[in-house]
Amino acid sequence: MAAAARKHGSLDDDGGEEKEAGAVLHGDVLELTLSHVPLVDLVPAARVSRSWSLAVSSSLRHLRRPRPWLLVHYQSAQPPHAVSARAYDPRSRVWMDLEAGPGAAAAAKLLASAPLRSSHSALLYGVSPARLSFSPDPLHLTWRHASPPSAWRVDPAVALVGSRLVVAGGACDFEDDPLSVEVYDTRAGTWSACDPMPAPLKDSSASLWLSVAADGRRMYVMEKLTGATHAFDPEAGAWFGPYDLRPDRDVFYSVIGFSGDRLVMAGLLGNSEDLKGVKLWGSMMVEADGLEEICDMPEELVKELRDDNCCVSSLGMCSSGDFLYLYSNSKPELVFWCEREVESGAWRWGAARDAAARGRSLGKRVVYTCAEVGIGELREAAATGNGRFVVTTAEGQ
Repeated sequence: MAAAARKHGSLDDDGGEEKEAGAVLHGDVLELTLSHVPLVDLVPAARVSRSWSLAVSSSLRHLRRPRPWLLVHYQSAQPPHAVSARAYDPRSRVWMDLEAGPGAAAAAKLLASAPLRSSHSALLYGVSPARLSFSPDPLHLTWRHASPPSAWRVDPAVALVGSRLVVAGGACDFEDDPLSVEVYDTRAGTWSACDPMPAPLKDSSASLWLSVAADGRRMYVMEKLTGATHAFDPEAGAWFGPYDLRPDRDVFYSVIGFSGDRLVMAGLLGNSEDLKGVKLWGSMMVEADGLEEICDMPEELVKELRDDNCCVSSLGMCSSGDFLYLYSNSKPELVFWCEREVESGAWRWGAARDAAARGRSLGKRVVYTCAEVGIGELREAAATGNGRFVVTTAEGQ
């Protein structure tokens, strides 16, 4: 009986089950083995025993650290406009389907009347005459809903700056001011009107024409076709700029995002019918003179980005920490990434391929977000029952 009790003891004690698990794998061997296990499977592995939990933490810290995930969100064009999601984990090099739990599915139903959109890498949202819905959490399994802005907006530029959600431009033609700006205080649950967007943005105030980035203080909007950039401080309710963020006149299309504290610009070189290259610039200050060249996309990846006629008309970017994703809606099966290595400071490029993406995206709105995802976020998703990730494709398969 004593032996049986020991064998079936608690996973948290130092008794039989921990010794039984450790008898096969332990120490450096266990950590090395765990470094090859997909992140989603490390959640149950960490529950095996105390020593396994420590080995999981050590493996993630020293051998193969987590990297920001890319989440691809699909919204059907047909009623009831169902929303689904797929994720890529570059640490494990696997694609996964997100199976939403009852709570997340119920929240997503409220988006049926609003086109699903994303902004500055981390924010997912929908705006309709009925409500404003937004989700800033990494896996977008929880949503917040608020009363809509006073102006009826079709495609506004939206950004979460601290605790303030900025909704700018994108108003319907019959609204008095298409450049109007409203700010929602997520703590107080109230709306306030601010200075309108600068007049030069009158013909490009919709998010279709603007690339949006945000840090803890300001929202930045760049005209994708000209590079003209303005900044908005929601605390002061004021706009600043314009800034010209195109140090290279060969850039014909550009987008912005943040890599840590650095503003990063990705630019397409040449023209839409003859793409010459893709280049990254960065700066700690929003000034053209302060932009420094970071790196060029390798030529072999540029060739993959081009279509059969060498045409590329647009580019999207998501970023988190020192990790960037670049993608084009014309090639949904292909996503490029660029990472700054911690040890050397050098930037390296790669590509992730999802063969099923083209068929999956037909007849659907596709938007992208990016976020730091670790054991904690996956544990929370499992504990709340709001989401479950199912590995469907390993890279190279």
